[in-house]
Amino acid sequence: MTYNDVVSIGDTYLLPVVTELFGLEGYEIQLIPAHDGGRNVVYTCEKDGADAKILRIAFLPDRDREDFMAEVEYIRYLFEHGGSVSNVVSSQKGNLLEEITHNNHTLYICLFEKAKGKLLVENRYRYREGVPLSEYFYNCGKVLGKLHHISKGYTPVQRRYSFFDKFNAEYINKLIPDSLSLLKKKLVELLNTLEGLDTNRESFGMLHFDYNDGNYSIDFDTGQITVYDFDNSCFGWYMFDLASIWGIGVGWIQFEPDAGKRKTFMDDYFETVLAGYRSETNLEDSMLDQLPLFIQVCVMENIVDAFECMRNNGEEPECDEELSYRIKCMEDDIPYKGFFHEIYSCEEPFQYEGRNM
Repeated sequence: MTYNDVVSIGDTYLLPVVTELFGLEGYEIQLIPAHDGGRNVVYTCEKDGADAKILRIAFLPDRDREDFMAEVEYIRYLFEHGGSVSNVVSSQKGNLLEEITHNNHTLYICLFEKAKGKLLVENRYRYREGVPLSEYFYNCGKVLGKLHHISKGYTPVQRRYSFFDKFNAEYINKLIPDSLSLLKKKLVELLNTLEGLDTNRESFGMLHFDYNDGNYSIDFDTGQITVYDFDNSCFGWYMFDLASIWGIGVGWIQFEPDAGKRKTFMDDYFETVLAGYRSETNLEDSMLDQLPLFIQVCVMENIVDAFECMRNNGEEPECDEELSYRIKCMEDDIPYKGFFHEIYSCEEPFQYEGRNM
């Protein structure tokens, strides 16, 4: 079943069933346009005098009931322990997750409270009027630090998968074309390095694994950040989420031609993020020293995701300029996403001439 298949049966079949399951009578339910690589059909649910909701219908066979239960149990745990996340709304039957079978396909349905505020891009990347941008950087780290602090005490009922369950040499070899043999070699070397890292409770646990400004809303009256979209949440190193924050920071300075100025900005930016993060939880200097490694892990995740999207869409593997750039950074061991390297162009950020495979 495809995205379009689910949308086409929405009005006639799915939405009436879901409305009854979750008590959404009287709500106006509107489809949110999908983004590239999206794995769900998502709707907003709004009603006068009631808090808005987000309805998510998962249709791809890449996840099973246990995966979804582990995700929503984790979100509920974070919310109940003070995490700034969009809470899961129980169905009329008291379930966090509901299933609907249609034409022998199982659809998994979840309902969430809609986060207050809006995306940074919806505000044209302008922060709160009269408030320094450093407040946003600090809050970005602080909210993540709180989530990680809560995770350190989390013992799941339904366990989510772990990093190496997905990122391993066997999977890399199957997913990536043999023509990219050097890339495969470098990815396996990176995985071998990760195998040697500490996995104690202070450094390794449940994390978001896609923490970026497309997956949280900001209340521009207060600056409060509310996190959602835990689709990729898994057990891994907390440093991965911090490296993701470093990665979204480059957007603020990516058109600056002077590499030295880009470096100074990024150092100041990440120092502010870390101050917010450490206000909520501990971070050992030994793990912070691994930031360049985990930025490279983020590059790896981007590469893997690109090939997965092509596979899921039934497309032949092809490298555009952005994917070629990431592959070049990985193959040539260029750190920090090449942001301070001669490969980087402020006129065409994070792009490299496409290659044949």
